Amino acid sequence: MSEEKLTDFLKTGKEWTRMLTSVPGVFVLKLPPYKSSPTRLVVELNPVGETGRPKKRRGLILRSSSELEDFKELFQYEKLSKLLGILDSVNPGVEAVRRKKGEEVIEL
Repeated sequence: MSEEKLTDFLKTGKEWTRMLTSVPGVFVLKLPPYKSSPTRLVVELNPVGETGRPKKRRGLILRSSSELEDFKELFQYEKLSKLLGILDSVNPGVEAVRRKKGEEVIEL
């Protein structure tokens, strides 16, 4: 991954812009400043469909390595899988979205 490319994206990218990476479902997102927090880049995890576009409007936002470790712990719980299985059987299905061509991709 190019640190220079990310630095440029932080300086010149529009707020809430999502940059593609070479890993499907992993994006870099530019957040606007909020209260005392400056503008910064975060990782967004958002599964992609067949078209390569994110399935959700917003995915899981990770601001640091420690947040990633916290979520890894949560995903280990067996009861989470059981709960999601029940929700899958209760909730209706969702349709896929089409992909735009020519988007910039950052290599990881």
